[in-house]
Amino acid sequence: MGARKRLAAEKRKEEKKQQYFAVLKDCPTSPRKMRLVADMIRGMEVNKALDVLKFSSKEASNRVEKLLLSAVANWQAKNEGVRLEENTLVVSRIMVDSGRILKRLRPAPQGRAHRIRKRSNHVTIYVDKKNEGVVENLN
Repeated sequence: MGARKRLAAEKRKEEKKQQYFAVLKDCPTSPRKMRLVADMIRGMEVNKALDVLKFSSKEASNRVEKLLLSAVANWQAKNEGVRLEENTLVVSRIMVDSGRILKRLRPAPQGRAHRIRKRSNHVTIYVDKKNEGVVENLN
């Protein structure tokens, strides 16, 4: 590896240490359904987002709520001695990517078969202190 690439990689590593996030991989929910839940809490304060997720009727909201609690716990682990109530944490970014797809066959009439795609996804949540640049989602 060249010096320029190594320095860029080290810089990215240092920047990543300043970010607080949690990742959920291979969640057996379709990415489209998970994005509906992710869009509900994007840009919200953490306490308000947890309330929205707790009272949402969507199944994916339970998984996102647990993941958000994990991201907050990661923030608390790196900021020991700092109270969560004094800081206003927001969901700065939330990304839902497609995971692997399990392909199954379902019997169809006249000896044919239809393919069923069982989708999964990967979810990443970033939390950060509230800045003036972050616009709160008013839904």
